Amino acid sequence: MSRHDEEAPDASAPSPAFDAALPAAGRMESVSPLVRRRICPNGGPFTASGTCSYVVGRGRVAVIDPGPADPGTIAALLADLGPERVDVIVVTHTHRDHSPGARLLQASTGAPIIGCGPHRAARDLAENELPMLDASADRDHRPDRELADGESYEGDGWTLTAIATPGHTMNHLAFALPQERALFSGDHVMAWSTSIVAPPDGSMRAYMASLDRLRARDEVIYWPGHGGPVRDPRRFVRGLAAHRRQREAAIRARLAAGDEDIRAIVGAIYQGLSPKLLGAAGLSVFAHLEDLVERGLVVTDGAPLIDARFRPA
Repeated sequence: MSRHDEEAPDASAPSPAFDAALPAAGRMESVSPLVRRRICPNGGPFTASGTCSYVVGRGRVAVIDPGPADPGTIAALLADLGPERVDVIVVTHTHRDHSPGARLLQASTGAPIIGCGPHRAARDLAENELPMLDASADRDHRPDRELADGESYEGDGWTLTAIATPGHTMNHLAFALPQERALFSGDHVMAWSTSIVAPPDGSMRAYMASLDRLRARDEVIYWPGHGGPVRDPRRFVRGLAAHRRQREAAIRARLAAGDEDIRAIVGAIYQGLSPKLLGAAGLSVFAHLEDLVERGLVVTDGAPLIDARFRPA
């Protein structure tokens, strides 16, 4: 059982202190003895300064999340690596800003693609939900080797161990680098912003359980899919969980006040939000409502769809 299902002892923990300082895109830089980072030039409201691609090792390396299907970005990455050999391409999850570049990099290097499996939804979909399919999903991803939870890939002086962290997507993996007590956290935990959890491809219940799992680990730094590093990660993850519980409490308060649909709830609790982000806010509220319905705390007039009406149980 996730602590999300209980009265968690840290329910009043402060929200995390997000880091608005974003590293620059377009250049390779060493961020630790074993890790280099190159940020794709695909910055935006949901990607910060761009997707962080990581190179692990020296000489014979792993590349984590090569980014979107942009030949120029892949060519620049290879130019930065020079004579070094890409031994393996690792993918955390199947969003178009992370995984399609893996196939381009494979075409240039012959390296196998490992990591997460194909994209999948969090639950079975009704016919009238098909238009909700996440347009950002990379449905063409087929790894050469899907890593199971706890399975490792050994490189030259480094190890990457898969940690199942479903929620942002259901196939999401983080990767531990034990030599540096580091974790490549993908889009599950980021220093600059909360992660988007968007049904039907994401699940708030799974996301919260994955946060609980990471809190039990002992890494000292996270390298996320966007933005800068997460320092003091256990404290930060605790804050993320508290932030989500506070958002859940606000949603339940709006339902108790008589709001019945997602549009009304978003208007009440996201006042002043940029119009560009309202769609993502609606999906986040929907993810919380799905979770509340599953836990029997909220009921709906039908299946928990984006246009359903909700009320307290």
